[in-house]
Amino acid sequence: MRRTLGVTIAAVLLSAASISAFADKAPDAAAIAKTYADIAAAGYADSLSEAKKLKSTVDKLIAAPTQSNLKSARQAWIAARAPYMQTEAFRFGNAIVDDCEGKVNAWPLDEGLIDYVSAEYGNESPENDLYIANVIAKTTIKIGGKEVDTSKITKELLADKLQEAGGVESNVATGYHAIEFLLWGQDLNGTGPGAGKRPATDFDPKKCTGGNCERRAEYLAAATDLLIDDLAWMTEQWGASGAARKTVMANGGKAGLVAIFKGLGSLSYGELAGERMKLGLLVHDPEEEHDCFSDNTHYSHYYDAKGIKNVYLGTYTRTDGSVVSGPSPSDLVRATSAETDTNVLAAIDKSMMRMDAIVTRAKGGEAYDQMIGEDNAEGNEAVNAAINALVGQAKEFERAMAALKLDAIEFEGSDSLDDPSKVTSE
Repeated sequence: MRRTLGVTIAAVLLSAASISAFADKAPDAAAIAKTYADIAAAGYADSLSEAKKLKSTVDKLIAAPTQSNLKSARQAWIAARAPYMQTEAFRFGNAIVDDCEGKVNAWPLDEGLIDYVSAEYGNESPENDLYIANVIAKTTIKIGGKEVDTSKITKELLADKLQEAGGVESNVATGYHAIEFLLWGQDLNGTGPGAGKRPATDFDPKKCTGGNCERRAEYLAAATDLLIDDLAWMTEQWGASGAARKTVMANGGKAGLVAIFKGLGSLSYGELAGERMKLGLLVHDPEEEHDCFSDNTHYSHYYDAKGIKNVYLGTYTRTDGSVVSGPSPSDLVRATSAETDTNVLAAIDKSMMRMDAIVTRAKGGEAYDQMIGEDNAEGNEAVNAAINALVGQAKEFERAMAALKLDAIEFEGSDSLDDPSKVTSE
């Protein structure tokens, strides 16, 4: 459903001449790129730390599958999402991040690949032969006509055999959302209240519900271990000698400026406003909410928007309360055109205000899937207001790029915004 949105900007990189014109008062590109890399490193380090805490709770759940331990694991999963979602501002402009994103945050997923599902889920999908493969219940499955041994549920099986098996993107076997599904189970409430209700006994070999409880625990453990591995790798990429840091520091940091604005605009427009919000609103489909099993979508969207703000302002508050900050894109834009920077900041503030409103509604008992329900005009309006704010924010990023004489950077687009007539409810 994605296509590229062409952004009418004049030049391909921030030229040396445009920087030197205000070099006395503006931070140089290298300083801004360094702040950007430092924030990325801190964000991924925090994500890794929270994933390790999640692992600790998962281990306790497997050792003693009680409702209390399941609740603790769910709370740890939600806490782990907060720093990670703020790192999504580093996508799109950085290929190394976008490539890893599919391992740790791929969505939506056909959960029938992993485990048992309700009858209303259906028995088949014309696009996916593994729609109800249920790896947890089977010791072998066929992928592309070939028999695959699934008797041992390992990190390698999940990452190398099952993730996007058969070339189908919705065959998501790894990452946050696979773990989310295992902890909550399906949300069968439609656009009504309530999240998934998987019982702790689904992990208890002695009081097993759902069948295959030992294998379900093995899958949960392997998926959590793999998440830690992937986040550890990504944290290294933003370290002092990491490949991601070296890439954004190239050409005196000018490569970083391109990455920054492509990431900010693409996440604002095509990804968050379009694929994650407008699409679900158009079709009023609870399957089109990002954290659909846990009903955590309001926070997922909020922290995406917060990540955009972090990068533009060059500041990030870590989970321990310490702050990473430095020269920012805002500083550079302000040195070129104070009016443009003021407008960007106002647009960001508006987006955060609209996201706050969604979070407030969710805290009041109305989950995001309820907000996008067909008969919820007030909820629909709250979501649409946030979408419009994000679209307006992307336009201000375009103007900032024009002020900096950045070249034709293309933001990710979305049919939901660019051509709604192509959007259908399946």
